[in-house]
Amino acid sequence: MDIDDARRSALALPEVTERESWGQPAWFHRNLVGRMWDADRLTVRVEDDGERLALVEQVPALYSTTDHHAGTNLVLIALEVVDPETLQAHLAESWWWAAPPVLRRRYPHLGPPDEG
Repeated sequence: MDIDDARRSALALPEVTERESWGQPAWFHRNLVGRMWDADRLTVRVEDDGERLALVEQVPALYSTTDHHAGTNLVLIALEVVDPETLQAHLAESWWWAAPPVLRRRYPHLGPPDEG
């Protein structure tokens, strides 16, 4: 996978547009959905800092973090390692965690499965 794959996946999500952030391509609806951290890694949102740390510990070849991300819900995904389905799933999840209530109501099918 590469930046073009990330771009296609991000722009396929509702109301997402691309603009530059910190000198890198980034994708937003009203908030940040994903951003290239560098040429090889994509920043996405996860539910919380606990999930970020668990992903990095469980699959360090795919997920990483930096001191900059400590205490946040942002994790880095290695594009050369991620498969298309996992990339799309992470971007959809990132879309959801970044979405304000109005977008969550408009696109409920993009949210996490009901646990009730």
